[in-house]
Formats: sequence, structure tokens, C-alpha cells
Amino acid sequence: MVKIGLLSDTHACWDDRYAKYFASCDEIWHAGDIGGLPLYEQLEGLGKRLRAVCGNIDGQDLRRFLKKVEYFRCEEVDVLMTHIGGYPGKYAPGMTKLFAETHPKLFVCGHSHILKAQFDPTRQMLCLNPGAAGTFGFHKVRTLMRFVIDGADIKDLEVIELN
Repeated sequence: MVKIGLLSDTHACWDDRYAKYFASCDEIWHAGDIGGLPLYEQLEGLGKRLRAVCGNIDGQDLRRFLKKVEYFRCEEVDVLMTHIGGYPGKYAPGMTKLFAETHPKLFVCGHSHILKAQFDPTRQMLCLNPGAAGTFGFHKVRTLMRFVIDGADIKDLEVIELN
């Protein structure tokens, strides 16, 4: 069983509550627009396994070691994570091809600053967008997610509002 803390679109904004809400997590996943190496290093400093992708605002300091797309297995769940991905019925260009190649059970993205947890019955895939944890952007509520992957099950999804 792995407990995941998920965030996106921090845009270099550190909030001490990241540490508080992710203290019980085994891993932290960041779905892009980290905003710079200092914030990435602060997340690393929490002592959890950190998985992250670069977003459209991330510079070379992060792009030199982060990919645009990560595909990995957590427990028995195949995960595809990218920054600009869209959602069921309105995926970003190229995503349909990527799904056909990888067949993820969990798709994680950011970019929209819109919190979303939606199941895609066509692909039998859960789609998660944690919204935006940072202060930059049009969103009015800053959000994080926590959930558990237990074997092949994705469960106990929580949405945390920071405002």
C-alpha cells in the first residue's frame, strides 16, 4: 500500500501546509509547473519519494532532469503523468496515441488549475488533476489531493483546500 500526495501548478509557491498534509504520505507526485529548482528541492526535503514532470512554465533548471511525460508502475497500477493532458472527452493533442501505447489505469495531469477526478469508461482509466496549489493563476481555491494505491486499487481520494 502506497499513500500518495498529489499537487500541481505551484508556480514556485511554497506553503508549509504541503509538509503538514503530506507527512503521512509515502510519495509526493507533482504534475508540473513547479516553478523552479528551489521549490523542487523543498519538496525533496520532505523525505518522501518525489515523482514529477516539467510543465510549460518550468525552465532549464528543471527540464535538464525532469521529463514532460512519466510512465511508471505504483503497486499494480500503471500510471501516466504529464502536465498538459486534458480530461475525458477533451484530451490534449497526442494523448490518445500515448494512452493506446501505454494503457494506464491512472492518468495524472495539471495545467488547467481546475480540480478534477473523473473516470474514463472508454479507457477504463481514472483521471486526476489536483487543481493548483500555488497562488498564481485564476483559481480561487488552492487544492491538493491525497489517495492510496493498494495493489490494483486506487482508493481513499481526499481533496484538500488550502484557502
